[in-house]
Amino acid sequence: MSLNIYAVRAIYRFEMARTFRTLAQSIASPVLSTSLYFVVFGAAIGSHMNSIDGVSYGAFIIPGLIMLSMLTESISNASFGIYMPKWSGTIYELLSAPVSAAEVILGYVGAAASKSLILGILMLITARFFVAYEILHPLWMLFFLTLTAITFSLFGFLIGIWADSFEKLQIIPLMIVTPLTFLGGSFYSINMLPPFWQTLSLFNPVVYLVSAFRWSFYGSADVSVGVSAAMILLFMTVCLIAIAWIFKTGYKIKN
Repeated sequence: MSLNIYAVRAIYRFEMARTFRTLAQSIASPVLSTSLYFVVFGAAIGSHMNSIDGVSYGAFIIPGLIMLSMLTESISNASFGIYMPKWSGTIYELLSAPVSAAEVILGYVGAAASKSLILGILMLITARFFVAYEILHPLWMLFFLTLTAITFSLFGFLIGIWADSFEKLQIIPLMIVTPLTFLGGSFYSINMLPPFWQTLSLFNPVVYLVSAFRWSFYGSADVSVGVSAAMILLFMTVCLIAIAWIFKTGYKIKN
């Protein structure tokens, strides 16, 4: 069965158009929030801290801050994108159209991941105004940036299908994802923790994201890059399997 590129393009364009209609909320707000983090943590606090692994604290937190925003935005964009058709009832028009599950996922997840990538690149540019940094492995940086955007857009897509109210749409991002991100080494190296907490941190999936992304910048990582990439790919696979099961059974979509 060939891919219906017109259907994918239509969904993708619709979702991207929604972003450009709400630039202040979709782009400007996350960039402004990250800029404040750079001012507070990078300039104010960082000036009184020693370097970490030979990197100034302001530069050290750049990968973590980008991951923090990208995780939040990827989940938010994808979950809201698929939840709105459910809420308005237009999901049935989509399901009755000659569009496969793969095409629906490509359209919604592709748009959400694109928005997150745009945001990530804007944050990299913004960081230049506050902190001097270098990227030792630019291709790997783009790889991990893209992999993170796609993986957590898939996760957000799952949340959007599962949620049956706007309150539920926010529960997992606020109560689970955000705490895990702050405890995932965004603002510190887990090697700075006591042995018990280092071991406990390894059960936090965000640690692998931040560690791999930070390695692409400075060549140092809390966890092996290979292990980090494998964990991210494993999580992506689990999300894909769950979404395939949902479309096969109609869970929270047809029922």
